[in-house]
Amino acid sequence: MNEELIEALSDIAEVRLDEPLSRHATFGVGGPADVYVIARTEDELRLAYAKARAHEAATFIYGSGSNVLVGDGGIRGVTIENRTSEVEGPAQNGAGYKVRVASGVSFATLARRMASAGYGGIEWACGIPGSLGGAVVSNAGAYDRSLKDVLKSVRTGDADGNVATVPTDDLHLEYRRSAFTEGALADIVLLSADLHVDEADPSELRARIEEFDADRKASQPPGRNCGSVFKNPPDHPSWWYVDQVGLRSHRIGNAQFSELHTNFILNLGDATARDIVQLIELAEARIKEQFDIDLEREVALIGEFE
Repeated sequence: MNEELIEALSDIAEVRLDEPLSRHATFGVGGPADVYVIARTEDELRLAYAKARAHEAATFIYGSGSNVLVGDGGIRGVTIENRTSEVEGPAQNGAGYKVRVASGVSFATLARRMASAGYGGIEWACGIPGSLGGAVVSNAGAYDRSLKDVLKSVRTGDADGNVATVPTDDLHLEYRRSAFTEGALADIVLLSADLHVDEADPSELRARIEEFDADRKASQPPGRNCGSVFKNPPDHPSWWYVDQVGLRSHRIGNAQFSELHTNFILNLGDATARDIVQLIELAEARIKEQFDIDLEREVALIGEFE
């Protein structure tokens, strides 16, 4: 790796070399990142991204490590962990309120924080793992709601460090898709998002969150996992297909399809990315053979797989 780039990045934010990504992923697997930058402010995130791109280094923005599977070989180039945490508002904005949230903020934590303060509209996100930036990219959702319902706009930084505002319509948000996942928006980093919230009774919001928590505890397995592995097709949820092809509790190495919810893969301890990928590919092959359906992956595979 370019020593000049490492020195320049060190002047912007904390830099670690050969950082094991298993420490930063909810799956608990993943090889090392060549250069690992920890951006704690918007300026650090924006400037580190611009500096890496100016040196033409392969650059990956890393959120909370949920909904991703990092290869056992790790990630080459520069990996920037987004730990930005600023929250501005809510401030009155037309018929409701607007809150500007840094892209590194936990979506679930934000939902609970807003509910406690008496602002509703995103309480359904109380159990969604991951950062707000990742939620924008995937148009994260739960309980028949998604980020598209409340997102007003996002702010981005480009390879030259310039800041721009992108309205929601230009993000092309659909079920677990966006202009980012489709490649229509590239060479930019998400800095923050403006969300619409409404005043509501905190006690009612807390009660609703308690219901969501109870539902999640009853239907989703604890332990090291990435959340849903596959997107849901139109006719049946993905877990139904995995169950139908006999893979409930099926294990390869130390990776296993959950007994409780078969769209979750668990790391039982020291699983490798290869174990997990083999489980994913086995499910895809059996479902294709039995139902002639190509399941789409919700988990993103990143880095090098050995």
